[in-house]
Amino acid sequence: MKVFPPDKIRNVALVGHSGAGKTTLAEALLYRAGTIPRLGKVEDGSTMTDFDPEEHARGMSLSLALAPFEWKGCKINLLDTPGYADFVGDVHAAMRVADLAVFVVSAVEGVEVQTEYAWSVAEDLKVPRMIFINKLDKERASFDRTLEQLQDRFGAGIAPIELPIGEQAGFHGVADLFRDKAYIYDSGSAVEAAIPEEMSEREHEVRDALIEGIVVADDEMLEQYLEGDIPSVEQLERTMAQGIAEATVFPVVCGSATGPIAVDRLADFITELGPAPNKRPPMVVTAGDQTVEIPSDETADPLAFVFKTIADPYVGQISLMRIRSGTLKPETVLTNSRSGSDEKLAKIATMIGKETELVGAAPAGDIVAVAKLNDTATGDTLAPKNKPVRLPRVDRPEPVLATAVTAKTQADEDKLANAIRRILAEDPALRLERNSETKQTLLWGMGETHLTITLERLERKFGVAVETSTVRVPYRETISRTAEAEGKYKKQTGGHGQYGVCFLRVSPLPRGEGFKFVDEIKGGSIPRQFIPAVEKGIAETMAESGVRGFPVVDVQVAVYDGKYHSVDSSEMSFKMAGRLGFKAAMEKAGPVLLEPISRVVVTVPAEYQGDVMGDLSSRRGQLQGTEAAPGGKQQITALVPTSEIMSYAIDLRSITQGWGRFKAEHDHYQEMPSNMADQVVASLKEDD
Repeated sequence: MKVFPPDKIRNVALVGHSGAGKTTLAEALLYRAGTIPRLGKVEDGSTMTDFDPEEHARGMSLSLALAPFEWKGCKINLLDTPGYADFVGDVHAAMRVADLAVFVVSAVEGVEVQTEYAWSVAEDLKVPRMIFINKLDKERASFDRTLEQLQDRFGAGIAPIELPIGEQAGFHGVADLFRDKAYIYDSGSAVEAAIPEEMSEREHEVRDALIEGIVVADDEMLEQYLEGDIPSVEQLERTMAQGIAEATVFPVVCGSATGPIAVDRLADFITELGPAPNKRPPMVVTAGDQTVEIPSDETADPLAFVFKTIADPYVGQISLMRIRSGTLKPETVLTNSRSGSDEKLAKIATMIGKETELVGAAPAGDIVAVAKLNDTATGDTLAPKNKPVRLPRVDRPEPVLATAVTAKTQADEDKLANAIRRILAEDPALRLERNSETKQTLLWGMGETHLTITLERLERKFGVAVETSTVRVPYRETISRTAEAEGKYKKQTGGHGQYGVCFLRVSPLPRGEGFKFVDEIKGGSIPRQFIPAVEKGIAETMAESGVRGFPVVDVQVAVYDGKYHSVDSSEMSFKMAGRLGFKAAMEKAGPVLLEPISRVVVTVPAEYQGDVMGDLSSRRGQLQGTEAAPGGKQQITALVPTSEIMSYAIDLRSITQGWGRFKAEHDHYQEMPSNMADQVVASLKEDD
């Protein structure tokens, strides 16, 4: 593929709900452009952008894919994103490097939850937007109903610039409101024609409203319009392009990706109305102690942002990057602004799905792939040496569901660490953590499907088989009253024996105080050098387990008396005495189980508020309050036992039809009802 200057590049993210037809639309665009000889199908895994076996098996996109093509003198870098909720991390990544987001909306299902979520991401990042109403040739399709939903959800900026000709199976063309012309696809390719008489009145009505909406943005054009001078197509497009670039106007076009009908028209609008990289506002970033602007200038110093990493078991790591300034050429050496390490970009390539094609150079605004970088991850900036510019990393939602993972065999164990590292580099929406209390390694993801796919990829790509188990809740123990006990350790071995006795008093501390040790020894009943050993034995026992098998917290332990032997006493004997004494005292002190409590913040449409609040209450949650959230939603805050929300990501999605979002973080520990504590202990014994 030849080199295109920044003003001839369009970076476009295809976003929308799963099943809206994004991948099919990408395939149709590539076909219309002549990049591929025939249309592939999502159902049989023959499309360019769905190439992983996991995508073929499920018939849906699971990762972001790049598919560039040439159209009328421009290069369009198409970013096909997943529409399933578990993979929204790639939507965030695509939005960070796109200059235009094309929202694909099904004319059958209308505006769905992931469409609205992606819109909020684009709104936060001020990404220009265009909407393609798809599937107009399907049964129950309705352009008018879908347009009304779009206007209700996203406001007055929604502006149709095309109307469909025909309905459902009779859909066969579009009316261009700018040119007042029809484009008919009965023969497969567009044939220009007059607007059909039966829709002429409506077309003129919508066209007049469109023109009025455009001219109000330009005082000179408005004055001419009021004097009866209709603006030219070029004037209208130029003014609308400005509104698109400012993310105040969102044109709506329509068609069918499977037809394919009016897909070529979409490509026309992308090149004519979509902003080029050098027409977008320069990025404002921090470089050392200074704030600098980064314009999309191909003559400036090279600067690139890595927005996606692909872990290929054969090629190694492939980094997809947007060139923010300068021109990249093979053998360019840049510095990773995060790590400070130099990276040699030996070869520069573009990717069409999984296929790569080497390029001799790539200017500012372009998107390229570079393999085998040593110390570069998703979100890193590659900058000239001694110029530590660091672009903002991709903001991603926090993972909400975890599973405990262990290697299936010793051979898998040996390969697991490296495989996990590479899979995490590929997908930053994942998180791995080791829980020191439960002794489990936890893999966190965005949902059940996300975790399942990750484990499948671990085995397919890296040959590592992993077993999963239920995540254990990190319960703790404490005491409810003061008690005393003797700890005695006596052992005769033939030579020097072991002898140590300590008398302990345990008392409850306020929640969150941890452990406090008090030395009340008088008269040398325990020699001073052995008292730290008593404390150490108690601390180790508390950390390991109490009466019910969990770590002990919020206890004060006083050693107030003891006995020793001049020959047989040692640090070891008093350490063991401390352990035995603490266990004995705790059994008398009314041991109780503490459970972790999470602060949960749920954001839902108002119609689901009652259902969600009722569900939280059924989980022993204590509602803290509700407040209005943007987009007509409600935000519900509650304190809920952590054990009750281990699978809340799955449950909330079911309760709210996918519209609900939540965040949970540990808040505090509180005493668990005794009957429930007994059930917890009994269930753990059964598991063992």
